[in-house]
Amino acid sequence: MTGAALACPDKFRGSLSAPAAAAAIARGLAQAGWEPVRTLPLADGGEGTLDVLLAARGGRRRTATVTGPLGDPVVADWGRLPDGTAVVEMARASGLALTDGRNDPLRATTRGTGELIAAARAAGCRRILVAVGGSATTDGGLGAVEVLGWSLAGLEVTVACDVRTPFVEAARRYGPQKGATPAQVALLGRRLERLAELYERRTGVRVRDLPGSGAAGGLAGGLAALGARLAPGFEVVADAVGLDDALATARLVVTGEGRVDETSFSGKVVGEVLARVPTGTARGVVAGEVLPSARARLAAAGVEVEALCDAVATPQEAFARAEALAAAAAAALGRRLAGGGGLRR
Repeated sequence: MTGAALACPDKFRGSLSAPAAAAAIARGLAQAGWEPVRTLPLADGGEGTLDVLLAARGGRRRTATVTGPLGDPVVADWGRLPDGTAVVEMARASGLALTDGRNDPLRATTRGTGELIAAARAAGCRRILVAVGGSATTDGGLGAVEVLGWSLAGLEVTVACDVRTPFVEAARRYGPQKGATPAQVALLGRRLERLAELYERRTGVRVRDLPGSGAAGGLAGGLAALGARLAPGFEVVADAVGLDDALATARLVVTGEGRVDETSFSGKVVGEVLARVPTGTARGVVAGEVLPSARARLAAAGVEVEALCDAVATPQEAFARAEALAAAAAAALGRRLAGGGGLRR
């Protein structure tokens, strides 16, 4: 028996959910002789957070028909944890993936996210966690704010942010990713400027000064104007699933995501997990792709790495065979670290 291991990856975007990635990595580590192997899928507060929290905490998945980002109705999941906390993942109501590559960055609205929050409130939930990320929108959260009647009265709302972008900067930083032209980015920026003034005038909250208020095209700032608390997404998820306790009992910790690059070390799952691993515990990363600069950084820190793309001819094959390749990569990594050879920092 090699020892206890923990498989705690983020999702592999486009191929594996975080729970599926964790299960595949765990199978590979078990094949390499590690036991027991615990799975603890993670998220940084963006897409996948609902699946991660339901997998770790249990609870019930619910659905509501809400307004999609471009106005068409969509059926969106939300969750209720055993303690009564509702989990709303804005990408399921207002996400870029819902636009099928035809986003209208000027028209895209967070109205559906506000409707999900309202559905949770109507179901009796008084604590609501809103996971932001993957949005189609740069409306500053106005669609959601209007649906909620400019009030979170009776609610304790936490917004899990995966970035620290200021409110007005959201247009310049993320607008192009959502299909905005340079002229549209400038227009969206001016719209956010005016909206920041409106929020301050109506609620007294100066959203432009709040770190993370630009998350999800300013949805975080809009909810903050109504009294929501903004919090680092990874920390919210890590605390909710008991990550530190799980790390304390493992001799090997393997995390990962679809693509590891320099941004992976700035509040994202891979970097945050590796930073929390206790001294003396072996660390590994299984990912779809690892860029050279990130690979060098991991190697310098003594972290073992396996990339799915290294084992196949094309990225398309890596996507198609992600589950089997992740298990094989974890097995190879686990064998290298067996017997304590990786217990160095």
